[in-house]
Amino acid sequence: MADLILKPTREKSLLRRHPWVFSGAVDRVLGDPQPGETLNVLDSSRNFIAKAAYSPFSQIRARVWTFDENENVDADFFRRRVDSALSLRATLGFFTGAESGSPVTDAFRLIHAESDYLPGLIVDRYGDVLVMQLLTAGSEIWRDTIADILIEKTGLNSIYERSDADVRGLEGLPIRTGTLRGSMLDRLTIREHGIRFIVNIAGGHKTGFYLDQRSNRHRIAAMAAGRDVLNCFCYTGGFSLHAIAAGAKSVLSIDSSGDALALGQENAELNNLPAAALAWREDDVFLALRKFRDERRSFDMIILDPPKFAATVSQAEKAARGYKDINLLAFKLLRPGGILATFSCSGGIDAALFQKIVAGAALDANTEAVIVEHLAQDCDHPVSLHFPEGTYLKGLICIKRE
Repeated sequence: MADLILKPTREKSLLRRHPWVFSGAVDRVLGDPQPGETLNVLDSSRNFIAKAAYSPFSQIRARVWTFDENENVDADFFRRRVDSALSLRATLGFFTGAESGSPVTDAFRLIHAESDYLPGLIVDRYGDVLVMQLLTAGSEIWRDTIADILIEKTGLNSIYERSDADVRGLEGLPIRTGTLRGSMLDRLTIREHGIRFIVNIAGGHKTGFYLDQRSNRHRIAAMAAGRDVLNCFCYTGGFSLHAIAAGAKSVLSIDSSGDALALGQENAELNNLPAAALAWREDDVFLALRKFRDERRSFDMIILDPPKFAATVSQAEKAARGYKDINLLAFKLLRPGGILATFSCSGGIDAALFQKIVAGAALDANTEAVIVEHLAQDCDHPVSLHFPEGTYLKGLICIKRE
């Protein structure tokens, strides 16, 4: 097995069980490890620290599989890790065997990468179908082993692969999608808090749906009754359908994707929701918000759930301008006593910075507002205490003072 030797003092984060080794911490690599191959991570005095997957093309040069020198990274290792991930979901109330889901939903995350101690591996369950993403060289070389173990442990027969995230390019990996095990349709239907959604697992965002917003959709809908709601970056209408089902007076949903909006309308019809109370608009959200401001339109509730503006800290400054712009406009469009539910899923923007950005937007909008709730990703997207980067979804519910 090859060895990766760290520069002096660069082992500190690893001793705190953080799973990443950045290229700048590497002194040298002994041997000729191939992409994804497991190697030993040693400190500058050649003391063992971890076993990790090697990523020669990435700034994250190695990702830790285990800190136990006596633990082999083999099929049994992945079987134990998958068992642990499924056990956690069962503890949280999700069914992980062949039976389909919980009373709340039949769609949830089974494996959440580093926070389930399986770096680069995402597995979501949609009914009786698993959707798998392999994001790193390390997870890539164990692809077939992991697929077989998932079939074995869940009792399901179908896996669809969505290894098409941009980060694969940083790992030197090609894009790959398609049926990996069994057979299935490109679209399927899931349920969530009594609402049914059609999910495009072949071409939808992420693995097909934003499972991480499940509890937030339910929470925000509970505040929507009797309100005129504006849902920005609506995708296929998750927040919109929950809001109208909970008694919202009207919901205007905006997204730049006509295909997403069409699927949102299908979802509304599937649930027999009142079409007259639902409006769908294909537009650039930034431009639409400015038009509404100029037209002096206003709303009782505005939901901002934009795509990732900053994947890394280096992109944070540019992203901050985008977040401030949309939040400033939203505050201007809110009626007194109105509710703003605003989110950031950017890894380069932490919770403190996001709150600061929203506060600056309120100040520039000459608005007095209070935070009444902090929101995060749902519990099936856990966060390892040793991996704070896992806290990627930040949300605030703010109320505009009357």
